[in-house]
Amino acid sequence: MSRAATNLQIDSARLWGSIHETAQFGATAKGGVRRLTLSSEDKQVRDWFRRACEDAGLEVHTDALGSQFGLRKGRDMSKPPVGIGSHLDTQPTGGKYDGILGTLGALEVIRTLNDAGIETETPICIVNWTNEEGSRFAPAMMASAAYVGDFTTDDILSRKDAEGTTVGQALDSIGYRGDKPVGFQKLGCFVELHIEQGPILEAEGKTIGVVDSGQGVLWYDGKISGFESHAGSTPMPLRRDALATLSEIVLAMESIAKKLGPNAVGTIGEAVIANPSRNVIPGEIAFTMDCRSADGAIMDALDRDLRAAIAEIAARRRVEVKIDLVWRKPPTHFDPKLIAAVENAAKTLGYSSRRITSGAGHDACNLNTVMPAAMVFVPCKDGISHNELEDATQPDCAAGTNVLMHTVLAIAGVAS
Repeated sequence: MSRAATNLQIDSARLWGSIHETAQFGATAKGGVRRLTLSSEDKQVRDWFRRACEDAGLEVHTDALGSQFGLRKGRDMSKPPVGIGSHLDTQPTGGKYDGILGTLGALEVIRTLNDAGIETETPICIVNWTNEEGSRFAPAMMASAAYVGDFTTDDILSRKDAEGTTVGQALDSIGYRGDKPVGFQKLGCFVELHIEQGPILEAEGKTIGVVDSGQGVLWYDGKISGFESHAGSTPMPLRRDALATLSEIVLAMESIAKKLGPNAVGTIGEAVIANPSRNVIPGEIAFTMDCRSADGAIMDALDRDLRAAIAEIAARRRVEVKIDLVWRKPPTHFDPKLIAAVENAAKTLGYSSRRITSGAGHDACNLNTVMPAAMVFVPCKDGISHNELEDATQPDCAAGTNVLMHTVLAIAGVAS
């Protein structure tokens, strides 16, 4: 690599400006971002991203699920591109950095290489994946899952949000159902920059997290069917209370995750009482469960123990509980060579680093099933994410983007 490439640094102020410029699309009063996938706010940021990619000289295409691809040509176009990027959609109460840093960091890498007049041997492709968050449509990371063949395009297009709108209808409503088939853009590998979404890097005073693995995920949809009856005239022993049943299930999940810990977590994040009324004993509740571990055997134990506990609770309380496993994502173990490239880039640039497991799922975890992949983490304040208070510093964001760029240069090579 040339000396100019070895000493190359991204434009920290430009990256920071891009992050805060795009944060206006869906900005909330508390300083966060509400930009649900395929919403009008999502269209705004997609339009901005497309223009920015075109201004950077990239060849931009959109696939049938709305994922955006910006290709920077390399000297040898016979080689599949190095993929970098993340996502631009957010949670309902999201922040400015989750996904956004990885996507805009990828753009900043391209801008910096352009400014320096550096041609890489291998092409580079930056990507904005559709619906990584999964807050409007399930599953999360749906576009990258379809890209690797876990779902068909038609299956994803037919998925509905809470209002009954399909993915296909939402894509059409904002004009982002692309003309390219899913998987049209081949990638040789993928590297994703992201905030940690946890407290470890900040607590240890480390600038870079070298992600070597990711937790597996179990998602369940549940339904409790008890019996609605009068709150005043039904004796306690005769009740078939769906909400009391759910309360026991919540505590059972907490107990099981603690027992199998520290490498296990479980969450019931949604619960809806059908026809709720102050003086009616809840008879039906729909709920969701999210369980995670980086150990496949622990995932099996979580599933087994939860089902056994729920069956016991249901029988004792004389209610019916149905549990459907709607998504299982095995644990991720990233590519050793790419992990080493990230680690070496951080060391060369003088940033403190540590190996780390991702507690959250990411598009890179899906892509790792069909190609070499890796991730770069930077700290976020107090480990907070999926919250309007989510925050990261300008120096840390710049450091992570520099590591991303030098990892890419090591993989793609500088044309002589």
